[in-house]
Amino acid sequence: MTNEENGDSRKRKEGGSQTVEGKESKSSLLTSALLIETTPALAAASVMLGLIFGGCCSNVYALEAIIKFEPRSGTLLTFVQFLFVAITGYISQFDKSRPPFFVAEAKVPLRRWLVNIVLFFSINVLNNHAFSYDISVPVHIILRSGGSITTMIAGYFYGKKYSRIQALAVIVLSSGVVIAAWSDAQEKSKTVSHGDTTHLMMNSGLIILFFAQVLSAIMGLYTEATYRLYGPQWKENLFYSHILSLPLFLPFMPSMGRDFKSMLESETLKISIPWIVIPSEPKVPGQLVYLGLNVLTQYACIRGVNLLAANSSALTVTIVLNIRKLVSLLLSIWLFDNSLACGTLIGAFIVFGAGALYTLGTQPKLQRSE
Repeated sequence: MTNEENGDSRKRKEGGSQTVEGKESKSSLLTSALLIETTPALAAASVMLGLIFGGCCSNVYALEAIIKFEPRSGTLLTFVQFLFVAITGYISQFDKSRPPFFVAEAKVPLRRWLVNIVLFFSINVLNNHAFSYDISVPVHIILRSGGSITTMIAGYFYGKKYSRIQALAVIVLSSGVVIAAWSDAQEKSKTVSHGDTTHLMMNSGLIILFFAQVLSAIMGLYTEATYRLYGPQWKENLFYSHILSLPLFLPFMPSMGRDFKSMLESETLKISIPWIVIPSEPKVPGQLVYLGLNVLTQYACIRGVNLLAANSSALTVTIVLNIRKLVSLLLSIWLFDNSLACGTLIGAFIVFGAGALYTLGTQPKLQRSE
């Protein structure tokens, strides 16, 4: 082989290697660009789902511990949750240049938030008050999961359009939740006999929960419309819906005082902090510990739901919350040593399958019509 031929061969090899290197470079650039674009969205979705499933589901443990001790304490729970969220919300809305209240200028007219405040307060009080009518935590979780149907019905009246797959997914999901709840209730009824008075109380509780679900569907659509007009001002919504609701608790102060006194007299728990040596571990009324845990986990749950509502349609929010409620149901059954009936497992599979079916029916062109 001549020197010229050797040179040509080397050039071809070098050119080929440069082509391969160029392809690899383009591939790595595309991969990097894809990661840069998708990472923030994936991180945001992870935070939202972590707050919803972590906060809301862990909230079940504290809630059931309190309700088993004092079923009538639902209003006190609601008040403490509202007070905590109002205080933390004020920190995010603080503006030292706006005396005397030092609250940042509202981006949404307050008259718009007033409707949300009345609805939000009514929904929370009704949902927690239902525990006073012999409604157990598992049944309470399931009955509240019918919200997807009421949201879809309200959406139709509001002019929304849903695909057949979405409608089917909602019906299947709600059926699965009902099957799980009914199976759990039947399992418990084998060992507990209910009198006429108890049945009457449960019927009253069911009516209260149904009315709360109707109000919840209306509020979801109203909030979605507000975000569409003024942007996803979820922090502002969180602050005003809680702080302006506090005066509405004044008529309930006597009953809340009695419930709080009962909690103070509950069995004490030793508080130990890891890695910190305390000569004598302090003792705190157990119900106050559960109350604090309930408030913190509920706060995480609320932030996650508001983040999701600011980035999704009302029906999508309801679907995610339905799946979360089923997880809470399973945790409630497991943590409090309740038997896991076969129907509950069947209901769980139906609900998760319906959630996957709903995502298949949510195409970009349908999201605009939602």
